[in-house]
Amino acid sequence: MTVPAEQAQEIKAAARFVTYGWGMVPVRARVGETGWKTSLFPKDGLYILPIKLIIRKAENIAEGDEVTVQLDVG
Repeated sequence: MTVPAEQAQEIKAAARFVTYGWGMVPVRARVGETGWKTSLFPKDGLYILPIKLIIRKAENIAEGDEVTVQLDVG
């Protein structure tokens, strides 16, 4: 999923303290009851959050669904 522009700007401000290789930003993500560690990937001034199949299945997420994600940078 793509992180919305407003939140992407907040992440970008914090990213310089935690980013590694190619601008990736380590995060702890949570959708519903499922949490995991991953990294945000920069793309076109925004960030992409990969959501693994196991997470999508656990939270019954399908392509095109609107999803609320909690992100903790670092």
